[in-house]
Amino acid sequence: MSVEISPAQVKELRERTGVGIAKCKEALEKCSGNMDEAIDFLRKSGMATAVKKSSREAKEGKIVFAEGKNGFAIVEINCETDFVAGNERFIQFATAVAEQIADSTVKTVEELLTQKSKLDPSLTVDELRGTIVQAIGENIQIKRFKLIPKAADSSVGLYSHMGGKLVTMVEIKGASGFSDLAKEIAMHAAAASPEYLSPEQVPGATIEHEKEIARTQVVGKPANIIEKIVDGKIKAFFDQICLIKQKYIRDDKVSVEEYVTTKGKAAGKTLTIVSFLRWSVGE
Repeated sequence: MSVEISPAQVKELRERTGVGIAKCKEALEKCSGNMDEAIDFLRKSGMATAVKKSSREAKEGKIVFAEGKNGFAIVEINCETDFVAGNERFIQFATAVAEQIADSTVKTVEELLTQKSKLDPSLTVDELRGTIVQAIGENIQIKRFKLIPKAADSSVGLYSHMGGKLVTMVEIKGASGFSDLAKEIAMHAAAASPEYLSPEQVPGATIEHEKEIARTQVVGKPANIIEKIVDGKIKAFFDQICLIKQKYIRDDKVSVEEYVTTKGKAAGKTLTIVSFLRWSVGE
């Protein structure tokens, strides 16, 4: 029995793959409406290359960051409309929460909510959130946060884009005083959308899946040639999704890793990117 394919499914597949409506509908029909299988079908046939993780509309809100005595804090706070995300009281609350995290050792959102608020010590963070919800008339939630501890031999760079809709962070080990360099790489991460820091962090299952895709594109060749082609495609895959392997956006003659290494050598330091994050509101 054939599965009925909805216009919404076709729209999502088209948005995620860039393939035309007719081919998207055909792929979904062949794959009984399974979105992931339809994406693979289009990739194996060579019609789709880069694929977006999701086409779901993001929630509104803001990502803010702050530097404190213990480290650098990044926090995402969601609301219902973009109008409220620009509200002065909402921004004040979000900024105070980020500063509170940066000056604390809090580990979870649940723990944070029970702490006395920096803005009003008579209330917990959650109680203050509740008063703002009542005043503004929209649901407000602290979705997630990250605290990057300070270290004598590390430099942290943070970059905010689109008024806090997108925030990136890069940590470089080897020396302090390189926050400007770390921010340069954070700006690169905002533009280039890496998914992993290095090839070593890419899950084995993901690599095997990419190899399977690659092999279907080079059938009919000798086995040793196929493996060489597949290895080349996997290297290109790493160059696309791994931060340190991506071509540096301001100088595509070098990778991000090579750029940082060169900057370190010029200063007599050995610098290594050890972590990054790239957060978008609502992802």
